[in-house]
Amino acid sequence: MDVQKEIDALRRELEYHSKLYYVDDAPVISDYDYDMLMQRLKKLEEEHPELITPTSPTQKVGGYALNTFAEVHHEVPLESLTDVFSYEELFQFGERMDSMISSAHEYCVEPKIDGLSMSLEYENGIFVRGATRGNGTVGEDVTENLRTIRSLPLRIVDAPEKLIVRGEVYMSKVVFNELNAEREINGEEPLANPRNAAAGSIRQQDSRVAASRKLDIICFNMQMSSGEEYSTHAETLDALKHMGFPVVPHTLYRNIHDCVERIEWLGENRESLAYDMDGAVIKINSLEQRRSLGSTAKAPRWAVAYKYPPEKKESRVVDILVQVGRTGVLTPKAVIEPVRLAGTKVTNATLHNQDNIDRLDIRIGDTVVVQKAGEIIPEVLSVNKSKRPEGTVPFVMPEYCPECGAPTVRDEDGAALRCTSPECPAQRLRNLAHFASREAMDIEGLGISVCELLISTGLVSSPAELYYLKADAVAELDRMGKTSASNLIRSIEKSKAAGLARLLCAFGIRQVGQKAAKTLASHFGSLDKLMEASLEELMAVPDVGGITAGFIKEWFSLPQSQHQIRLLREAGVSFDSTEIVTDTRFAGMTFVLTGELSTLKRDEASAIIESFGGKASSSVSKKTTYVLAGENAGSKLKKAQDLGINIISEEEFKNMIK
Repeated sequence: MDVQKEIDALRRELEYHSKLYYVDDAPVISDYDYDMLMQRLKKLEEEHPELITPTSPTQKVGGYALNTFAEVHHEVPLESLTDVFSYEELFQFGERMDSMISSAHEYCVEPKIDGLSMSLEYENGIFVRGATRGNGTVGEDVTENLRTIRSLPLRIVDAPEKLIVRGEVYMSKVVFNELNAEREINGEEPLANPRNAAAGSIRQQDSRVAASRKLDIICFNMQMSSGEEYSTHAETLDALKHMGFPVVPHTLYRNIHDCVERIEWLGENRESLAYDMDGAVIKINSLEQRRSLGSTAKAPRWAVAYKYPPEKKESRVVDILVQVGRTGVLTPKAVIEPVRLAGTKVTNATLHNQDNIDRLDIRIGDTVVVQKAGEIIPEVLSVNKSKRPEGTVPFVMPEYCPECGAPTVRDEDGAALRCTSPECPAQRLRNLAHFASREAMDIEGLGISVCELLISTGLVSSPAELYYLKADAVAELDRMGKTSASNLIRSIEKSKAAGLARLLCAFGIRQVGQKAAKTLASHFGSLDKLMEASLEELMAVPDVGGITAGFIKEWFSLPQSQHQIRLLREAGVSFDSTEIVTDTRFAGMTFVLTGELSTLKRDEASAIIESFGGKASSSVSKKTTYVLAGENAGSKLKKAQDLGINIISEEEFKNMIK
């Protein structure tokens, strides 16, 4: 087959299956078969880059970074809706419609998706621009990030010359939970809710980041069409669905009172929907009647948004359990007598931490008020102390981890309580993933999914056990095979020589990251000397204060840590430093890097500075010796000029390190 014809056929087939999957919810091939079609298309386009087009399905993966988001003036304003919070207010809206519309009129009821509103512009069937709502008149151009959304068609069939569609970008609850689980493993703060996650993703300056967030879109309005005339809103939604857009589910009613049935159904079944929703939208269906009603300065007169009130109910605390998260944080939760909130049966409620328990004075046996607003995790709002039974006692978080029995310690800068053990079962996945990460032992091929496989099959329960894995056992795991297993074992073997700095970082000792690990490795030279160091000797190391020194001593004193070190030693992992400085030309000097370097990466330049005994800092101060300034240097350069700090170019720096 001619290459161009095969590429065109593959694109048509992928677009067809995308519509079946995202719009019709009726896929006819497996995800694997879809992926194989996509891989074939990618391969052909890589071999023939001159045949790549902006509308190809392969271009949804994101390709380059954007420096700014240009302003977009909306051809059709993106209006907001008037909110109503009770059925009384909803019926008043219906009465206004009855008085303003002399003929019969229908209402369309839709879920109000809690996402980010977008304007989507098409010219001759090609997606040319996407913009945020902004202030309704002016938004931001986020076209490249929107291109990464697989459910958004980049090319549509039977399209008018000009089409503008309004949609809502959202992150599904499944993807949101997966993203937060990954962030927890990496020790990052969890995202607050799917809407914030979607908003942050769509405004990423690198479209590859947006692509990795697996966003979705659902369309709910045809803003403008130069083609066929439509008489109702429902007709426009049907037309958009035919063109390949995922559209909002909608139901028609002839009476405002009948709309309540759908509003209540949506409220009771919101848990089963893929997206978060915070209300229901009620609209006049006739487009002609909409035009006659017009808009106020802020919102259309022909629609309102019914907002579900946060439900609050009383229940009794049966027990208080303490869970250990993947980062070792202990979180208390109240086990309560079942109560129905926001369409779901609730049996647990978060208590956050000891400070919150003390503030509310929550005890086992108490009657409490529980709230679940939308999709937020249920929480205890207050205690009805008039119903408190006799004999209750204040609840205190445990001194020892309920999972492994190791001592717990409270964060100095917060209310979190943590398990101190490197072998805690609850932390296995996080510890293993961190140990293998690029900044630690850099074990290629050992990502989170493989770590999960190793733990779930019982092959590994702690990082040190990686060095005792056998290729045959790994090859029997799902999705591995002999080649992958051999490559993984080879990568693990290679990491034995990674050096002390990487090993210290891999241990996950609190406040000992890459920089502190390098400093300690360079200062002590071997793990044995570091373990023998007194608190005073540790505090004498640059950038190691009393708190960090205490964490180091405490970690090495744990029996679990000593067990890990013994296994690593017996496996032949190097305990010696590769960071020992022999050329100290930068000793006592502090460098700050700013701007874009043309021949060196930032981390490469920092590594060179540290290899010569210097320090690479992130902020300019009077103690700074040199500021290494590249192209487009910003505020750090100005501050250095104000303070009279020596500013050097990349060429001057390269002369200094010859």
